[in-house]
Amino acid sequence: MRCQFVRPGRGPLERMARIAAVLIVAVYASAPAGAETILFVGNSFTFGALSPVQSFRPETVTDLNHDGVGGVPALFKVFTGQCGLNYDVSLETAAGTDLEFHFEQKATLIARPWDHVILQPYSTLDQNSPGNGSKVIEYSARLARLFQSENPHVDVRLVATWSRADETYLPSGHWFGKPIEAMAKDLRAADDRAVDNYPGIRAVIPVGQAWSLAIDLALAVRNPYRGVPHGQINLWAEDNYHASTYGYYLEALVIFGSVTGRDPRGLGGQELAATQLGIASADAAALQELAWESLRRYQRK
Repeated sequence: MRCQFVRPGRGPLERMARIAAVLIVAVYASAPAGAETILFVGNSFTFGALSPVQSFRPETVTDLNHDGVGGVPALFKVFTGQCGLNYDVSLETAAGTDLEFHFEQKATLIARPWDHVILQPYSTLDQNSPGNGSKVIEYSARLARLFQSENPHVDVRLVATWSRADETYLPSGHWFGKPIEAMAKDLRAADDRAVDNYPGIRAVIPVGQAWSLAIDLALAVRNPYRGVPHGQINLWAEDNYHASTYGYYLEALVIFGSVTGRDPRGLGGQELAATQLGIASADAAALQELAWESLRRYQRK
């Protein structure tokens, strides 16, 4: 299977009822023999906590912390392999950490001449000051400079993560009383400010916007505390904080499309990781469509 490049355009989103039938097959030349290197830096949102994604194919990636996880990086590896692309995938992740932790505690481990680096900030931007993007702005720039000192041409990207249901629907949440999309918009805005502050960061990957789009189109449940209606999926895990298998799958698809420039829809409903994780073909195709549409609408380069 080969996956075509994402093509620009402003056409309307196809009807969700027909997404299951979408299967794009495109023929491209084989990937170069030398693998491109990519490092994922993040926390539980990257290693796939509370989901089978955490233990998915750990042997296909290099876990620099030797925790034995596969996570979203392993999904990325499977996607690229199905498209004939050759990536050597590594990850450095630790639960409950932010970019400051990785810079202060892991710099000697991660400072290598990578081709690509994916940085995933803390889910509320700042654990002690939710909604405050100052540390993201500061430490994404510090990390980008660190990687550029090893490879001036490294492609560094920030992941804008999703709205947390527990932060929105519970009175203790920082975004309590606001629409579910509000948190994702704030996270994205902080990441955009980080790019404006340090143009050496190539792009923001719109994972949170993809989640919001899935909710707006009623593919995914809006408020999991009220149950999951028939015919919808739940992007959150049981804690309404982390992602479910569906949520991590969508995250990986958006990252895949952003980094490679390939159209996630080309993977098709019978995509290997979806099959192994128990995602129905219609749901896999719908999430691939959402990833493509989100990149088309929301990725700023």
